[in-house]
Amino acid sequence: MEKDVYVFEKNKYQDVKVRISEFQGNDVIDIRIWTQPPQGDEKVPTGKGININVKLFSKLKEAVQKLEKELSESNML
Repeated sequence: MEKDVYVFEKNKYQDVKVRISEFQGNDVIDIRIWTQPPQGDEKVPTGKGININVKLFSKLKEAVQKLEKELSESNML
């Protein structure tokens, strides 16, 4: 299974994709930068990203919630 869940623009040439996919027989959450190659028509994934088992989603969610709280308390949001 490969499914893009959310995509946002990082800059003019790169996107960040959050997707559900399969890696070595395991369902994973993949958060990765996709870039436009100089001679290509479509963006391709880079090695810059994170790939974690879906079983760790609750830990990832907890980390993002703590990050949001810290950014808010630091007036960065």
